[in-house]
Amino acid sequence: MPYVNIRITREGATPAQKAALIQGATQLLVDVLGKNPLTTVVVIDEVDTDNWGIGGETITARRQQGK
Repeated sequence: MPYVNIRITREGATPAQKAALIQGATQLLVDVLGKNPLTTVVVIDEVDTDNWGIGGETITARRQQGK
């Protein structure tokens, strides 16, 4: 039973976009590894930009600085 965890920043991904991510990740495992889509689990975690950092800064701060 494959398990895929996708983490994205919480910035308004639509339900349709999330559904596309789930379908695409599932299909990738089917195509590449021959996994059964009925037993493939995909979880999307949305993380606040205050809780996600790159280069010692939060994404919130980087976005405010135009980075």
